[in-house]
Amino acid sequence: MEGDWLKQQIADWGISLTEEQLSQFEVYYQHLVETNQWMNLTAITDHHEVYVKHFYDSLTIIRHIPIKQIQTVIDIGTGAGFPGIPLKIAFPHIRLVLLDSLKKRIGFLQEVVNKLNLKQVDCIHGRAEDWGQSQGLRESFDLVTARAVARLNILAEYCLPFAKVGGRFIAMKGSLIEDEVSEAKKALVQLGNATVKTINLSLPEGMGDRHLLLIEKKKKTPKIFPRRAGIPAKQPLK
Repeated sequence: MEGDWLKQQIADWGISLTEEQLSQFEVYYQHLVETNQWMNLTAITDHHEVYVKHFYDSLTIIRHIPIKQIQTVIDIGTGAGFPGIPLKIAFPHIRLVLLDSLKKRIGFLQEVVNKLNLKQVDCIHGRAEDWGQSQGLRESFDLVTARAVARLNILAEYCLPFAKVGGRFIAMKGSLIEDEVSEAKKALVQLGNATVKTINLSLPEGMGDRHLLLIEKKKKTPKIFPRRAGIPAKQPLK
């Protein structure tokens, strides 16, 4: 059973999943692959691969942050809910916001939240540039996550405005990131005097190399950021 595999893999991290949590992961998987037949959510549908490349991968974050001290999380450009929903299943105490620009994906995520009976989860439709200026969300989160949404200098403008001063932003990336980190350093300073630490990791069974970019926000983000929708991608900070 894939749930048993996941439970064993993360036990070394000091995490013990209950039967209810294992059931939630399996219901999530089933709904993901069923919905994926008519909605493009993921290219990965094999049972074991989903557990490795989506569920396990999402949970790698917790090895590098004090997750039990984190109360509020927003997942930007969440897509099919990674890493936000796996984090919420494993750590029910967090208050989670899932933000995505595609309305039908938000509909899918709300179905998952309902099926899993997850509490304190808000699924929000819209763009990060717009919601990043919202008084209710701006500089309100202990942790901001994003998984391979854009290059870091663009992604940081989407994400850092949501983080509290002293909060963290984690960008989940693939294997080639050196140039991306280098080109983003000035942008990180502009967006909150933020520093970045690169963490290398490999998925089990040779299923790929990953990088976590752990970014700590030291100052408030200037009010001009994020700029209007579309501008960060067209005119990246340098």
